[in-house]
Amino acid sequence: MAQNDMKNRVAAGLFWKLLENGGAQGVQFVIAIILARLLTPAEYGVVGIITIFITIANTFVQSGFSTALIQRRGADEIDFSSVCYFELAIAAVLYGLLYLAAPSIEAFYGIGGLFKVVRTLSLVLFPGAVISVQTAWVSRNMEFRGLFFSTLTASLVSGAVSIGMACEGFGVWAMVWQQISYYLALMAVLFVTVSWRPRLCFAVRRVKAMFAFGWKLLCASLLDTIFNNLYGLLIGKIYNEELLGSYNRGEQFPKLVASNLGAAIQAVLLPAFSAEQDSPERLRSMMRRAIRLSSFLVLPMLLGLFAVADTLVLALLGEKWMISVPFLRMMCISYCFWPIHITNLQAVNAVGRSDIFLTLEVVKKLLSVIALVIGMQFDVYIMVGLKAFQDFLCTFVNAAPNQRLLGYSILHQWMDVAPSLLLSVVMCVAVMVFGAWAPVASAWMKLALQMIFGVAVYVFLAWLCRMESFFYLWKMGKERLKR
Repeated sequence: MAQNDMKNRVAAGLFWKLLENGGAQGVQFVIAIILARLLTPAEYGVVGIITIFITIANTFVQSGFSTALIQRRGADEIDFSSVCYFELAIAAVLYGLLYLAAPSIEAFYGIGGLFKVVRTLSLVLFPGAVISVQTAWVSRNMEFRGLFFSTLTASLVSGAVSIGMACEGFGVWAMVWQQISYYLALMAVLFVTVSWRPRLCFAVRRVKAMFAFGWKLLCASLLDTIFNNLYGLLIGKIYNEELLGSYNRGEQFPKLVASNLGAAIQAVLLPAFSAEQDSPERLRSMMRRAIRLSSFLVLPMLLGLFAVADTLVLALLGEKWMISVPFLRMMCISYCFWPIHITNLQAVNAVGRSDIFLTLEVVKKLLSVIALVIGMQFDVYIMVGLKAFQDFLCTFVNAAPNQRLLGYSILHQWMDVAPSLLLSVVMCVAVMVFGAWAPVASAWMKLALQMIFGVAVYVFLAWLCRMESFFYLWKMGKERLKR
């Protein structure tokens, strides 16, 4: 009975999380397309530079403690309230540092007026601190339905603000206020849709206990964030903001797919895995299911995106953004490895081994440094291509501990991924051939035909090969519809 209840909660949580990511990200995707036509790659590059610094600062504010709240046995309202106030204090310190560093950042990149953007956009740290605790409560209690409505509302509000400002000629500031309004709206609506509210209490002992677990995750997340954004920092400095804007726009499409499905799966996996942390056999079984399902969903989307990259950019963004096509394709390959990365790391977190998590991040960052140093000797395309290869090597690093902890080796993981990967590659080649021969003048029509053809090919191959994940999702979908 308990296992069935957990299965139902996981299925319901995944449904609402996918809906939340798909709805909110879908709205944000449409808004990004509209803004891309109103703004230039250089303007995107300016905000991209600042967003990197904000993302790193947000890692200090949000990482470690939110995971500790989800993983902690018997976490109560005192734990959540204490973490909330502590993260707000960290946000205040980091905002002060960014405020003081803003002129130096402007001087480093040589872009006039950049310090004003830094000081304004850094305000998102404060609502971000509260949101991280709210989403931790959502994940722990699987209240993803409220999160769906909150993110969708915040996306619509921020989209209206940014498009209105862009139409009025505010340029860079349209994207700045898009982010600020999104954070503020999300925090406000979450207070309405989620049952948690901060109480007037603070327990230093509770914070210290969670810090003992969370500081390793914070360091790991900080390493990951810095190195993931290091490419953007270097492209913006070594080359120019226009090329950085093209790289960011090329990365946006595959990241949208991977982060949507990956974040949904990650948000549901950690509490589900944590509930089974004392049963290696059940945890291993859940890991296998997660890798199979996530691969079945993520791989065809990313390789399909690889196949239609040129048509997609031309149809959605226009000729001025065609320089982003090579970046888009390379990042599709890079994000293909997310199902293995996420599942293994969440399993390590679930069993409380944050020390292993930190060790894995250190090893992976050493590989990143090697790939980056080699890539910088050539050009930006080789540098980004080596990043994709390094992400492949990191699947072996992330899987290594679970061979010992759970008896689930990287060989067995790749065997679980292989069927979906093979079908996705066949579909990708078929779509590229179809696109090369399709006698269609309109980029929009060609894109629509390629997407329909790709979905039809993949679904047919999955049905023909009797893919277990296909029929599992089909059955689960019918059950959800009946309810």
